[in-house]
Amino acid sequence: QVRLMESGGGSVQTGGSLKLSCTVSRYSYSTSCIGWLRSVAGGPREAVAVISTRSGDAEYANSVKGRFTISQENLKKSVYLEMENLKPEDTATYYCAAGSRCSRDSIAYVLWGQGTQVTVSS
Repeated sequence: QVRLMESGGGSVQTGGSLKLSCTVSRYSYSTSCIGWLRSVAGGPREAVAVISTRSGDAEYANSVKGRFTISQENLKKSVYLEMENLKPEDTATYYCAAGSRCSRDSIAYVLWGQGTQVTVSS
């Protein structure tokens, strides 16, 4: 069973930075793509950044382009989300998720971490 575990959430003020980490227990076909998705108050999960674990190609939601960076470190089986210039609208529960293909649609992801809260105060 592949497991994903997030860490690194917290509370910051507007303009601050946070780095989220996602550790994957093992790579498989189901982890061909790792994404960071966020949800506000249990609402729909929005993909903010996704990365192909094979090619390293990344995609970002328009709302976070230029502020968030997704990266991977294969030897550590980890995917990171560096968030800079955070805004109150970035406040959400952030989930690490894995799937066989990269997509902005949350339905593409079959494995999920437990989520980590990010709160940005003004």
